[in-house]
Amino acid sequence: MADQYDFDLVVLGGGPGGYVAAIRAAQLGFKTACIEKEDALGGTCVRVGCIPSKALLDSTELFDQIRHKTESHGIRVGAPEIDVAAMHARKQGVVKANTDGVAFLFRKNKIEWIRGIGRLTSPETLEVDTADGKRAVRAKHVILASGSVPVELPFLKFDHERIVDSTGALAFPEVPGHLVVVGGGVIGMELGSVWLRLGAKVTVLEMAPSILPGMDAEIVRQADKVFRKQGFEIRAGTRVTGAERKGDKVVVTVDGADPIEADYVLVAVGRRAYTQGMGYEEVGIPMERGVIAVDERYHTGVGSVYAIGDAIGGRMLAHKAEEEGVAAVENIAGKHGHVQYDAVANVVYTWPEIASVGATEEELKEKGVEYKVGKFPFSANGRARAMGETEGLVKILADKRTDRMLGLHILGPRASDLIAEAALAIEFQASAEDIARTVHAHPTLPEAVKEAALGVDGRMIHM
Repeated sequence: MADQYDFDLVVLGGGPGGYVAAIRAAQLGFKTACIEKEDALGGTCVRVGCIPSKALLDSTELFDQIRHKTESHGIRVGAPEIDVAAMHARKQGVVKANTDGVAFLFRKNKIEWIRGIGRLTSPETLEVDTADGKRAVRAKHVILASGSVPVELPFLKFDHERIVDSTGALAFPEVPGHLVVVGGGVIGMELGSVWLRLGAKVTVLEMAPSILPGMDAEIVRQADKVFRKQGFEIRAGTRVTGAERKGDKVVVTVDGADPIEADYVLVAVGRRAYTQGMGYEEVGIPMERGVIAVDERYHTGVGSVYAIGDAIGGRMLAHKAEEEGVAAVENIAGKHGHVQYDAVANVVYTWPEIASVGATEEELKEKGVEYKVGKFPFSANGRARAMGETEGLVKILADKRTDRMLGLHILGPRASDLIAEAALAIEFQASAEDIARTVHAHPTLPEAVKEAALGVDGRMIHM
């Protein structure tokens, strides 16, 4: 009987995937609860990830503009000073506005937030350690959205003082004299940018042959040049072997080179699914290489237990988890939820920004797909010239036979905003010609996307 359950649906985890799933469930009429152990909703992304890092990136981008770019606009100001404490206070204000916003949405949608550490004890039951003791919660449907945690290297353990993960790098009390970043991926380059702009020496050590592994190689090559010009010291193909604290310094050892002394070390080599100690394996939830195995409906194959987000692997992106949360709930409700993974964009919030969606040129070559390429530089875009932001380009990959959009990659100003048009094009299986024939307002940055689409057939207007 329905009344044997406390809830129609319980979500384990209040991050982007979890809280969005809970809201969608409530919209569909489910009596819904969300279990979250932290003092605020929003998960890593909102509390100590996407949101605070972007707040710091915006603050330091403004600082950098004042230092290096305003004079070219005829604006002369004195040398700016940075108040790190005030910058962090603003960051925390931004975070609080977002976490409070999620809590408001829970109240609005009558979702119960169960505060505590949750553990699956059966396909229908979760045990929660709350401030008031243990609480058993029965649900007709369960969604596991337990997220991920930073990878800790066995030879480079966090001390959370001088050797830190991304959370620690968001809260340095001072501008480091020298910051060593182990890992040249998205997190490493973004947080490296924050402290570089404020005056730190930043050395990036990446084991792969280049920074930003997995992104389009041509875009990465150009981005690497831009980052070096900004002051990054980038050492690709470098294997770190350890680190030793020496007072307020850290000595990092690498293969085939002298040790590097730093004030702080950020270890940003990736994240892993947070699934240990949560009762998954005991209940029989299938696991593959540390992540939960699900079918195309996000069902685990056990009872009515579903899983989404970082816990099921794939690209660990907040917006991917959100869409999976919506899809899982809609599947539970008998609808047809799905996620078009080819249309999930990836963004690096450095400056210039980097954004991509769909296949890279390397992936198409590996699969033997015949394709055409269109490119357009921001140096030829009127709005970019007016902004004084002319570095980078737009690159479109289209099927040689059908002209269908296969991938779009951007290095340039506001790439994070420009990528939405490409994601929409891939979602609707549009062609490069569809973009080329679409009227784009002038003068705008999106005109560079249109010109790249025209370039697929060699008919750019402004090149």
